[in-house]
This record gives sequence, C-alpha cells and structure tokens, in this order.
Amino acid sequence: MANFTVWKFDDPGAADRAFKAVKGGEADGLVKIIDHAIVSWPEGAKKPSTHGDHDDTAKASGWGAFWGLLLGALFFLPILGAAAGAAIAGISKSLSDVGITAKDLETMKKEIVPGTSALFVVTEPIDPDRLAERLHGVNATLVSTNLTDAERRNLLEAFGQ
Repeated sequence: MANFTVWKFDDPGAADRAFKAVKGGEADGLVKIIDHAIVSWPEGAKKPSTHGDHDDTAKASGWGAFWGLLLGALFFLPILGAAAGAAIAGISKSLSDVGITAKDLETMKKEIVPGTSALFVVTEPIDPDRLAERLHGVNATLVSTNLTDAERRNLLEAFGQ
C-alpha cells in the first residue's frame, strides 16, 4: 500500500534538501517514490511556489491532477468566507478516498505558512528502517499521513520526535 506523508520544515529551502535525501534512498533501494510535490513559501511572499518532477507523462497527468486539487485547495483558493469553506469541504470529500480528511487539510493549511516549506510524498516502503536511519536528524514535523497509528509512531520515533 502506498504511504502519503506531508513533512513541514521551518526553512523555505529545506523540503528540497530533504527530498534529495529521499531520492538518494530510492537509488539505494530503500524506498519507491511514486510521486511528490514540494511547496516553498519564502517569508514575505503572498503565495507559495510548488513543484515536483514527473518523469512519466502518463503518470504526471494523473498525479498532476491530484497535486493540483490538493495544493489548490490549500494555497490558491481565494478567501471567500463561506464559499471557500464549501469548496474545501467538496474537495476534502474527493480527497478522502486517499485518506486525506478535512481535518488534514486544515492542519496543512495552518502549518504551512510563510517562512516554511513542505514535502508531500507518496511512497511504497521497501526498507523503512534503513531509510529512517538515513534521514535521522532531519528537522521536520510530520503534518499529515495515511499511516496507521503504529506506523506513524514508528516513523516519528525514527525521526527522534
């Protein structure tokens, strides 16, 4: 089963650096990256910038729609009071199939703010213990995941949280 995790960093460039470490873990056979998106929000910017790399065109179109829906709901919907709330509720219903709840969306929106960055990553674990060893000491906060409570505790423990 694929794991969806969102990691927040207290530096606009840190998510890019963390992804390079995860990508290195993939090259060493520790994890399979299905797709990812990186959000960077420098202090003073009105909106964050987002990017990912999509090597496979067919895969990119499907994941591009997912990332567009998710990141659009989080950062690019205009603030329209009740209308924005209704839009987020509708989007969260669409995202619930992959385990992302309205509460997850609100947490992400609250945590990922100017001066931070975030790594949104969908992976299939191959050797999570060795990958965690490689990432030990990375200063990140787990914002959202579809992992079970036990898997979540193990992941947080591996990252010293």
